[in-house]
Amino acid sequence: MECGIKVAGYAKLAKLWEKRREEAIWYHQKYYSDRFSVYGEYELVGVYVDITGSRQTAKRTELVRLIKDCNDGKVQCIATQTRGYLAASSEEFCYLVKILFDMEVNLITEDETYHIDTIRDTDGQKAALYKMAEDFISLDPERYSVWRENVIGKIRRI
Repeated sequence: MECGIKVAGYAKLAKLWEKRREEAIWYHQKYYSDRFSVYGEYELVGVYVDITGSRQTAKRTELVRLIKDCNDGKVQCIATQTRGYLAASSEEFCYLVKILFDMEVNLITEDETYHIDTIRDTDGQKAALYKMAEDFISLDPERYSVWRENVIGKIRRI
């Protein structure tokens, strides 16, 4: 039975968590399950956890799988504790915002500094984030195209 907006949790953890992978995955599954079980407007459809030293989206297998699931309509919103889990750099963040918003996927973060909730969108965050991404990409559209094709190529191999 679907309860509402299909949300997925995402975390990117440092390589040092590899030895405690099961604990890290269990923690994040429990965290997002607890976080969204109290809201009838959300349905938690999965938790994706990358344990890697890579900062690049295309090298994070769970993030690529999550983007694919967004594209396939299985996920409508990505929740993450911090913006840094999604992207380590402003460039990667802008690229992710562009590709996800083009898929009509929303973002929620709980970061105290960069709290994002494009579902409630109380202060026009979604439009502002999309404009920021578009403006950044306009500085070097070819670079974005290469990044996008790399990510799409990884999705096709899943």
